[in-house]
Amino acid sequence: MTIDELARRSGVTTRNIRSYQTQGILPPPALVGRTGHYDEGHLARLRLVDRLQDQGYSLAGIAGLLRAWEEGRSLGEVLGFEAALTEPWSDEEPERVSLEELLARFPDAAADPALALRAVELGLVEPDGDAFRVPSPSLLRAGMELVAVGVPLGVTQDEVAALRADMARVAARFVALFERHVWEPFAEAGMPAERLGEVTDALRRMRPLAAIAVQATLARAMEEATASSTAAQVGAEHAVGLPEAVGGS
Repeated sequence: MTIDELARRSGVTTRNIRSYQTQGILPPPALVGRTGHYDEGHLARLRLVDRLQDQGYSLAGIAGLLRAWEEGRSLGEVLGFEAALTEPWSDEEPERVSLEELLARFPDAAADPALALRAVELGLVEPDGDAFRVPSPSLLRAGMELVAVGVPLGVTQDEVAALRADMARVAARFVALFERHVWEPFAEAGMPAERLGEVTDALRRMRPLAAIAVQATLARAMEEATASSTAAQVGAEHAVGLPEAVGGS
């Protein structure tokens, strides 16, 4: 990537990218002629810096942290770990839709502006100039399908909020597994450079494992819940019809 491409993908200005290089926060690019070329490792570093800043770290603190972290480790190993740590968990691409399109998909929001505002609060849509950015089109489509089968939009939004809370707890458990059984032994051993590759590999392998485990467990739970619901509904209908059958006999 050129510096302009890196700035576009990371959301960091070219001025700040150059400043990070001066401060030692971002490694210099590979030079091809007089043009600097950046790679996914540089993008991962910028994402990591952004996350650390969100957590309250100053740039000076981040620079010191990264210097300590890189000591005794090759740049390739460090950037590889950072890439595994910060790369998106989904390859889903955001979409941009107009207000008219959104209201056509969700007519209830046209009648009740509070529902539209809550969609923004939940991060389902984000204002983007004269239109809206949809971070997860698949989640929005799932909401459309629920509304289409008769679930009110407000109830659908409640479920999104509840699912996020549920998934936050699931994610925290998987992160805790990694910390307890992979990261902490690595840290207790003094973070030996020769084991960083193993830690990076473990982190990459846990990504699909978490998704597979959640999907498989949800599928089994849905089967059981559906069967239980069906049995309960059939039982209720039978109980309602029973007195009439007895009286008729």
